[in-house]
Formats: sequence, structure tokens, C-alpha cells
Amino acid sequence: MPKQISRLIHREISWMHFNSRVLQEAEDHTVPLIDRIKFLGIFSNNLDEFFRVRVATLKRMIQLRNKNKDYLDYNPQKIMNQVSELDNELQEKFQHIFSGIVKELEAEKIFILNEQTLSAKQGLFVRQFFRKQVRPNLYPIMLNHSPSFLLRDQAIYLAVIMEKDGHPLKDKFAVIDIPTRTLSRFLLLPSKGDSQYIILLDDVIRYCLDEVFPMFEYDNIEAFTFKFSRDAELDLDNDISKSFMEVISDSLKKRTVGDPVRFIYDREMPLVLLNAVAKKLNVKARGTMHAAGRYHNFKDFMSFPNIGRPALEYKALPPLPQGDLEAAKSLFTTMRKKDIMLHFPYQSFHYIIDLLREASIDPNVRSIRMTLYRAASNSKVINALINAARNGKTVTVFIELQARFDEEANLQYTEMLQDEGVRIIRGIPGFKVHCKLLLIRRKEETQSVYYANLSTGNFNENTAKVYADDSLLTADPRLTAEVLKIFELFEANYKQQRFKHLVVSPFGMRDHFMQLLKKEMRNAKEGQEAWAIIKLNNLVDDKMISQIELAARQGVKIKLIIRGICVLNPSDKEASENLEVFGVIDRFLEHSRLMIFCNGGEEKYYITSADWMVRNFDNRIEVAVPIYSKEIQKELRDIIDIQLKDNTKARMIGQDHLNTYRKTDTTKPTRSQYEIYRYFQKLHPLTSKS
Repeated sequence: MPKQISRLIHREISWMHFNSRVLQEAEDHTVPLIDRIKFLGIFSNNLDEFFRVRVATLKRMIQLRNKNKDYLDYNPQKIMNQVSELDNELQEKFQHIFSGIVKELEAEKIFILNEQTLSAKQGLFVRQFFRKQVRPNLYPIMLNHSPSFLLRDQAIYLAVIMEKDGHPLKDKFAVIDIPTRTLSRFLLLPSKGDSQYIILLDDVIRYCLDEVFPMFEYDNIEAFTFKFSRDAELDLDNDISKSFMEVISDSLKKRTVGDPVRFIYDREMPLVLLNAVAKKLNVKARGTMHAAGRYHNFKDFMSFPNIGRPALEYKALPPLPQGDLEAAKSLFTTMRKKDIMLHFPYQSFHYIIDLLREASIDPNVRSIRMTLYRAASNSKVINALINAARNGKTVTVFIELQARFDEEANLQYTEMLQDEGVRIIRGIPGFKVHCKLLLIRRKEETQSVYYANLSTGNFNENTAKVYADDSLLTADPRLTAEVLKIFELFEANYKQQRFKHLVVSPFGMRDHFMQLLKKEMRNAKEGQEAWAIIKLNNLVDDKMISQIELAARQGVKIKLIIRGICVLNPSDKEASENLEVFGVIDRFLEHSRLMIFCNGGEEKYYITSADWMVRNFDNRIEVAVPIYSKEIQKELRDIIDIQLKDNTKARMIGQDHLNTYRKTDTTKPTRSQYEIYRYFQKLHPLTSKS
């Protein structure tokens, strides 16, 4: 039996620590100013989703534990209190960082104005914009006259109070939806000399409130921002008369009336107005209401305009060519010769589009099979699949309808593909297909030859520009035959298959990697070299954590590179001497999962779609791919070695040195993402297609 695992950090607390690392990027003065603002937006967007999903789940657990105290092995109320405490600390830090950035913008002669700081000329410009663009999009709700109303998630509102002679007018409270779905959050005002000016849409409306409510007799009118988040968990019913698409669609409708989990409001809002809004929305104060600053929904700041110098943003790093593919007339011919690994965003995603495009018009291609989890808006991947179907190919697609917050888009893509003759494989509630697979069957001479793409990230040309992922192109029959087995598994109602090369969950992935760690332990015991390098987004599964700690205690050197949640907290000296845990937060989102095991000198390499979490091992179809190509193994090892040297954007994970910047043996600064980009510049110099 493995030794009892050390005290773990609760996953929700670990996630808060991760988002704190994101906030560090907004605080880092070596990051360009506009990108620091964008990191504030990323932090805010992360937090929104966290409250809608994880905090909502905590609230459910609190209710469950109150009914049955023996059901849970932890106190969800205690965790909720810790989350609230950390949230308050981070919100205070957030506001401090934002205030500092505003001052730095002013030093660059970029000024964020509000309704009280506009000049008369700027005020005239704002009113003209309001009348033409904003007012047609405003539909105020008179609070006391409305029996009930629903608020959208991911939206911001103004609560309006009208007063006369210093007293609120009876029945003169209103709510206005700030129309950021149709208009930009930021209005650029005319420049003055070399000074640039911006006003937020919230303040445009505040400035023109008199034109929204001209019929009421008041001598003072004010508006205060608030934001509302609901429980976003989908409750799937078991009505067998409904198709799965109908079940998902109905559940999405229920999401709009989910229980409130977070109500953020301007702390300057008068109490009488706050109480009126909260009562109408059925928001109760305990653990739900949070006083904050003047502006909310900072996720919009991810699109903050750069109206200053180019130096205020990161210099573009255009995707680099992959030499073998760039010179290829046919990607199939190239893939038959050798396996190829693409590394996004360092290299271009357009090779995947090119592969699909070639497959769609190649007369020898018979079929295309693909899994889709998150596709881009106006997806080129979807268009290529439709084109293939129109060209007579048999196209089969598994679209995961339960991809969180992409359910509605995936429903629409499902209908679009079906209308074009694409066969859709349906999922089942509670069981997600998270692996990223593409399989193309091509008739060559007298046999069928299969070509596959197995990736750590989504088939999404937009996220591929900022998500760091690895994507294998292969015609190796050892791998392609087993990719075919996975698609057959989908089509045969998840009948279990046997795999010799691919590692597939929920059919033994956890056990496979535990066995590899056990082998490292045996080698360490025999005095051989023993080590493992494991790169993940999230490490939560307690069985794997127990195995990692046990291996470290027995002399296996383990490096863990974890971007997000890591509940492992090595607390005893014996384990921590052989175990290092850190994560990299930088301009690209580290998204690839990669494992390398020493294996007695015969190193084993895997890329995978799966994090090491219970859900990935037990409740999803995930795939880990062994990398057999020595050339690609060297690429992966070179990349990992660069990341292991990072002492600029790498932070330590664990209670003792939580989120402190990592130090290495050298004082020379190493920023791994930039070094990796330079590595690929040298590896594949720019070539043109022959």
C-alpha cells in the first residue's frame, strides 16, 4: 500500500492560487502596459467562470452536507469561507493594480475619462454617439413595476435611482442592461495634440441618463454598476422521450434561471437602491453579495484598445513554418514518410486546415472522422468538413455537446453539419469525449491507408494562436489502427476495446502511468537512474499524487510543471528533496500535457489530452499518445529542457514558496516561451513551397 499522501491543498484554494499567478502578470512591470490590462481581463474572466461553476458546486455541497453530514469528507462551508477571504484579498490587489495602471496610462498620455471629467466638447461628442448608437440599444426596466426579470450572466447593469429634494422618488428605481454585446465597452474620444482619451460605455450612459428618463420629474439621477452570476451547472434530466440534443437545449434554458452565486455591486450604491435590486433578484447577502469598485466585468478589458505606441503591447510573434510541411505539395505524401509534430502557437494551425482541405478534394480519400470539443466561431474546420461532405466523402463527427460554455455553439454546429450530410455521433449525459482526434481513410493501390492527427488541444484556429499545444501528424499503422478503434468505440455504444499503443481512459490510463512510476521506483532501488518529467494543466487525482510522492520518497527525481490547479503539497523533507513543482504563466497559455519517463535509459514520451484528475481518468474518453519518432522525442526533450531552465515566468507551487518566482542555477534570465520560439526559428528556417 502506498504511504498516506501528505496534506493536500483543496482544489478550489489551489485554483485561487493559480488565478493569483495570472494577476501577477498584470502587476509585472516587465509586461507591456496594454497586455497588463488584458491580464486583468483574463483574471476577471477566470473568476467569473470559477464562481459560476466551482463556487456554485460548493453551495450545493453546503446544502447537501447540512442534510447529511456524513456524505462529504470535507467541510464545504470552511472552503467557501477560505475562497471568500482569498477573493477579497485578490479584489483589493486587483483594484490597486488597476489604479496604478491608470496612472501609468496617463504618463503615456492615454486618459480614461468618466462622465464627470469630460470637457464640453467631449461631452457633445459623447451625446452624439449616445443618440446614434447607444440609446436605440437601451431598454430600461422600472424596478417596482416589473413583477420579475431575468439577468444575463457575463453582463453588466446600471441600477438607477432618481431623487427630488434629496429623497428617492417613489417607484423611480430602474435597471439598464449595458449593451456590450452590440457595442464596444470602450469609446475612443477625439485626440487632443498627442493626448488620447477613452471613456467606458458605462459612463457614456451615465452622462446621458437625462435622455433616458426625460419624462420623470427629478433633480438628481445617479447610476451604479452591478453584475450578477448564476449557477452554470447543467442539470440533465432523464426523460427518455427526448433526444440528447433536446436534453442539452432544455438544460441551457434552465441555466438562465439558476440560483444566484455572486452579486457584485458598486460600494457607493445607496442602501435603499441596493436592497431594492437584491430583493427583486432574490439575492441573499450571505456569501453572495460583494461590494466592489465602480467598474465590473473586467473581462471586456481583454479587448482594451491600444491607442498609444506599439511598444505598449507585446511585439507580434507570427507562427513559424514547419519545414517538412511548408515545402510539401501533398501532406499525405509527407506524413507517409515520417511522423511530424506541430507546436502551437509557435507553428501555424493552418497546416491542419490544409490537411482537411486536401482531404476534402482528394479523389482517393474515402472518409474523415473527427472529434470536436471547442470549435472557433466561423470555424474553418467546420467549413472544411462541410466541403468534404459536399465532395462525396463520408464524414463522421463526434461533437461534445457538454463542453462547458460551448454547449450552445456546439448545438448550432451539430445542426449545421447534419444539414450538410455529415454523420453526427451523439454523446451520453455524464460522459464526455475530451480527446482530440482526426482520422482520414485514403484508398492507395489495393488497400486503405489511415492518416491521423492526435492533439493535446482543440481543433480551434483561434485558440491555437495563444494556447501552447502539441499536435502529432502520423500515418504509423500502430497508432492509426487504434485511433480507428476509438471511433468504433463511439459507434458501438462505448464497448470497451483493447489498446496496445494508445493509452485510453477510462480504460486504464491511471494504472498505466502508475506502472511507469513503479518501474522508476524499482530502478531507483537498484541504483539506476530514475526520473520523470510531467507537464499538466491540473494535478488533482489523489491516487496519482500518492504514487508521485511515494516515488519521490524512494529516490525518483520528479519535475512537475503544472499551469493551473495542483493540490499536491510536498510537506515532508524526504519527498520534497526529489520533487520540484512549478508552473509557467506568460503571454501564451500553457495547455499541452507531456510526460517523459527515464525508463532505464530507454526514455518513454507521451502527449495527452488528459490532465491528472478523477474526471479525466474515470469519466471521459481521453487519449495519451506514445511518441515513437526519435526526431520528435528530441524536439520534445529540447522544449522541456528549455522550460526547466525558466527563471523569469516560472513560479513555485506549494505552501512554503507559493507563487514565488523560481530560481535556477544561473542568474542569466531565461524566459522559456521566447526561447522556444527562437528554437523553432532555428529548427525550421523560413522556406517557401516548391
